[in-house]
Parts: sequence; C-alpha cells; structure tokens
Amino acid sequence: MKLSAWRGLCAMAVSGILVSCASMPEPETMTDSPKQTPRPPVAAVKPHEVKAPFGAVRIDPYYWLRDDTRKNPEMIGYLEAENAYTDAILAPETARREAIFQEITGRIEPNDSSVPYRRNGYWYRSGYDGREYPIFHRRADKEGAPEDVLLDANVLAQGKGYFAVGDLSVSDDNRLLAWAEDAVGRRQYTLKFKNLQTGEILADEVTNISPSLVWGTDNRTVYYLEKDPETLLEKRVKAHVIGTPASADTVIYEEADDTFYMSIDRTRSERYLCIGLRGTVSSETRCVDLHEPGEFFVLAPRERDFLYSADHLDGQWVIRTDWNAPNYRLMTVADDAVRGGRTNWKEWIAHDPAVFIAGVELFDDFTAIGERSDGLLKVRVLPKQGESFLVASDEPAYTMGLSVNSEAQSDWLRYSYTSLTTPPTTYELNVATGERRLLKTEPVIGYDASRYVTERRWATARDGTKIPVSIVTSKDFKRDGTGALLQYAYGSYGISMDPRFNVSVPSLLDRGVAYAIAHIRGGQEMGRQWYEDGKLKKKQNTFNDFIDVTDFLVKEGYAAPNRVAAAGGSAGGLLMGAVANLAPQKYAAMNAGVPFVDVVTTMLDTSIPLTTNEYDEWGNPEQPEWYEVMLAYSPYDQVKAQAYPALYVDTGLWDSQVQYWEPAKWVAKLRTVNTGDAPILLRTNMEAGHGGKSGRFERYKQTSEWYAFMLRQLGVK
Repeated sequence: MKLSAWRGLCAMAVSGILVSCASMPEPETMTDSPKQTPRPPVAAVKPHEVKAPFGAVRIDPYYWLRDDTRKNPEMIGYLEAENAYTDAILAPETARREAIFQEITGRIEPNDSSVPYRRNGYWYRSGYDGREYPIFHRRADKEGAPEDVLLDANVLAQGKGYFAVGDLSVSDDNRLLAWAEDAVGRRQYTLKFKNLQTGEILADEVTNISPSLVWGTDNRTVYYLEKDPETLLEKRVKAHVIGTPASADTVIYEEADDTFYMSIDRTRSERYLCIGLRGTVSSETRCVDLHEPGEFFVLAPRERDFLYSADHLDGQWVIRTDWNAPNYRLMTVADDAVRGGRTNWKEWIAHDPAVFIAGVELFDDFTAIGERSDGLLKVRVLPKQGESFLVASDEPAYTMGLSVNSEAQSDWLRYSYTSLTTPPTTYELNVATGERRLLKTEPVIGYDASRYVTERRWATARDGTKIPVSIVTSKDFKRDGTGALLQYAYGSYGISMDPRFNVSVPSLLDRGVAYAIAHIRGGQEMGRQWYEDGKLKKKQNTFNDFIDVTDFLVKEGYAAPNRVAAAGGSAGGLLMGAVANLAPQKYAAMNAGVPFVDVVTTMLDTSIPLTTNEYDEWGNPEQPEWYEVMLAYSPYDQVKAQAYPALYVDTGLWDSQVQYWEPAKWVAKLRTVNTGDAPILLRTNMEAGHGGKSGRFERYKQTSEWYAFMLRQLGVK
C-alpha cells in the first residue's frame, strides 16, 4: 500500500482495529523528526485462553489475528495497516533501498545458465533470459542436435503473484515430462504433465501434493506424495496412471504416525522405489523393485534413537546410519541379505568422533562422501583401488559439496565450491587420472573478489565451548572498534549455516559493514553432538552462543558496541526473538524473518503443519515438564518492559511453515511493552509463503528494504 493510501485506510479501519493516524503528515512533508513520525497501528486486545491438557492456562490478547482462511477483513485490514506503517517509516530510505536493489540485481547475470548434465541420452540445463523465472532445456547427445524447451516457468507464471516449479522428472523413454508447481506459496503443489514429442500439455492434473516425483518403468505411472490438506504433512504415496482421473489413483502406502516426514526417491541403480520416513530421532526406509513390483520390504524397522538412509548400486545397498555412531558410519548389505534387517549389515566406513558423514554418492568405480570436520563441509573420494583423499581447498572458510552427478558410470565427480568471497563454482574431478576441470563460476557482474577477505575465528562461549565464526570484510576494513557489523545465524534442526557466497552482502561490505555467520549450537557444523547440545533442554545454549559471539566480535574490534545488527529466519527468527528478550542492548537492529516466536501455542496445536514432527526438537508442551522448558524461552511469552532494538519483522500470508499470525501477534505485543523509541516494523507479503516473493530479481526487494532500514540504525551514511 502506498503512503497516499494512509488517510483512506484510517477512515476505513474496520471494527476492532485502532489505527492511530492523527499525526500522520503528508508524504512530501515527512522528516526524521520524532514528532512527525507516524504512529503504528494498534491491534485490538481480545483475551483468549490457551489451555494445555494438564490444566495450565495462558491468556493470549492477540489470538484473534489467526485466520486459517486468510480472508477475515479485520485481520487483513490490520496487516495492511502494518504494511502502510512500514512504508511510511521507510519512506526516507526510498532512495537508498532502490540503490541497494539496483546494486544487488545488477550483479546478477540476466542470461545465466546452469552447467548441463547428461542423463539417459540427453543433456539437461536450466537458464534465464533476463526474466524472473527459469527456463528448462534439453538436447539429445548427438552432434548438431537442437535444444528444446522442456518448460518455461515465465509463461506458467503469467498473471500469478507467486509461482514456483518444484520437481521435474522425465520418463525413462524420454517422451513425457512430469512436474510440480505451486501458484500460492503454501507448498501445496499441483502435478502436471507434458508430451515432449508433441509439446501438448496433458489434461492429467493432481492437486495437493509434495514436489517429489518418481516415474515407474512402464513410462505411464508416476508415484507422488499426497498431503493432508490441514496439517500439510505427506500422508500417502499414490500412483497416477497417465490418462486416468486423479480420483482413480492408487494408494501405495499410507503413514499413520504424524511425527514422521515422508519422501520418495529412486535408487542410484534406478531399480528400486524407496519411501523414506524420518522423524527427529527415528527413521525407516521401505523399498520395492520397480522391475518386479510387489510388496515393499523394510531395510530396518523404525526404532527410537536410530537413524539411517540407504542407496543401491551394483547389487549392494550402502547405508548411512547413526547406529552406535553419533557422527554416522557407512555400512553395506547385499541384495540377497537386505531383508534380514540390520543384523546383516557390515561396517564399511567406521565412525569417527571428529568427522561427521553428511552424505554419500555412489559410482561404479568410486564413492564420494560429503563430510564435516573442523566446522567445514568437505568432499572425500574413496576409489575402489587406492587410498581415500580429500578434495583440496585454498581458503580458511569455505563450503564444498556434491553437485549433480547423474550417471554412476562416469569417472568424473562434479562438486561445488564456494566461500564468503568466492561465488558458487562447479568443478569436475577425474578420479582415475586426477585431472580437474573448472566448469563454471557463477558470474557476478562488477564483483572483484580481491577486494574482500574472509576469516575463520573461534569465540569462547560462557561455558567454555569454542564457537566457529565465519567473517567477511572489505580489504580496507579497519578492526578498530568503530565499525558496523551484521551477524547472522540459524541454530536449529541440525541445519548447518555454511559460509557461502551471498550476492547481496557486497552491498554491505562496500559500505564498511562487516558480515559474520555464527555457527552456533543447534546446527551440525561441528558434528552431531553440536546439534544435540542446542535442542530440547539445552536450547538455551543456542541463544547464549549467539550473544557470546557478538561480545567476542565487539571485543575483537569488528564493531562498536552500539553498531551491531543481527538477522535470522524461521527457527533463526526464534533465535532473534529470544536474543531480543535476553540482550536487547547489544543490538541496534534485528531482522526476524518468518519467525517462529509463539513456541508453546504452536506446539500445542497439532493441526498446524510441522507441530507433531517436532516434539523431539522442542519438546511436547502437553507434558508439564516440557511446557515449562519451552515457555521459559518462547519469545512471544517472554516479551517484557524494556527498550528493544529496532526490529524489521517479515512474514508471508500463505506461509505453511511458520504461520503469519506468529510474527503479527509478536509485533503487536512488543509495541505494548517497548520502553524505547526504536521502530518495530512488520512487513507482510500478501502473495507469498515461507520463502518470500518468487522471482529471481523480485525476491531482493525485501532484502534491500531490510538493508536500508538496518544501515540507518547502524548510522551508516
């Protein structure tokens, strides 16, 4: 909503919302004077009892902001008033915001393309032609063969406020394309098909699915995951046969336990369809031979505190498991023994307490392993003949990973490399000869890596634990304690925030701001125990680590004490909310993106997506013990009278991961107790979900807005 709409909005405010606009000046007269700063909307207070099964009751004054239909005019009116207020507060930063947006998008090559990969006689790639969405191509592996367009997402996205293509999969006979698309942002995809010989879009269509597709060997059947329409959990594996109605689709498997996520995949050998079932501390894999369909067999039945995943090649199963191995080990079992359970598994790569096995890629003549050691993601190669070796790197803080390796028969291993100063780069290594080829470095227009420097430092947390920190600055940055800093972290689910190149960060570095990633507990950068020490009853470590890293960086001269900003999204937004309650004086500004801030209320509601899957991550508040643990740090519940830092909070109306009402309620409550005068802003994207706006360039508008807001709070001219 534009500034010019403010007065109309005040006049048409719906019942129950007080939008204080009496002091709102006309846009052209607005200045930075506090007396002329617009007042924020005031959400109506409507006390609502939130009850736990054991009898505990909390009063939620803003529970009414929840509307599962996303149509309540009172709720919509409030969110729009918040957006208008954010527009008004940020009006003085319009020029800077636009300049940053032009800088970021100006670094992006408009006609970029991915590295082609070969599969089943064709070369595949995706690319851009200057527009917002990708175009997917293929050409036959023949001299002079023309390149065909599989799918143009720009055409599919026309007229839509949001659009995303999920999985794309081509049938074994190369004739049919199946893909999943989302036109809302709620991650409820629609399955569609295209005849690649005629270009015809088929009439077949299946709604409310997950973007995970597997073709059957008959080239007519596609296996997919159907979601529960309320919780959005994947509940059933179904089979759709081309030319038949979706109502006739067969249920292949149905999962009764709502604490498990579900996925489907085809093994490396292309022979088996496998269903992966995974909770926080338990997993199970069920497979069926696609060449001889029959009953699914279970590699090992689910069991608490036992995780594994499996792949198959050349008559053998390779299993990555934490069975008596917190950092995982690799085991094998032959086809004729796989149905005997894990008693038949044989150890191949032993557990190493200093090395976490993150992933495995099978080839005919070697195996590639993604592993973590010293807080860094690396690639190890295990030839069938000879010693294993690590792929080398030249920087102190970097991220290396397995790239697209579509054919097991190849001698070439493709891997990716990036750092805070190095754009994403794809190499391939010939394991037989040792030859290495640079395939592509992502073009970044106008970027000169020599102008920046990256470091790896170790901060000491209050309990003595050493926390790795990845830092990037411009080369002329002076570590004299007067500068500005943005510190980022996540710290949940064992998800590691590796030091990767971010095309937006140079806009901060060029303005003298340092950027740091705090690899705090709750992630998995330092192995499985790093994750275990940052969840459940140890969750406080996550928050303490972030604050202690800030203290370390300030002490080491990376920033002045009053010039530190912080950012985190989703569970990282929970981190921001907790840190804002614990140490608001240490931060000048914070970005809480799609933040999970109403922990107890959300985890008491099993109808909300993700709740039941995450009892082993946060605890189950239906039990008094866990209720108190979670209540002690839940940002919404721990808001108190104190001066909060400037906050930029963003959300998406259609978010399926963290519902929009969590940040909306949090902001409303913060406003009632904040004793400081720093602005608290809520930006709601009315046409997006958890990932924000779709579109290659469009997504950076919100980044630019946050940067402009932050730079003002940090005193960057």
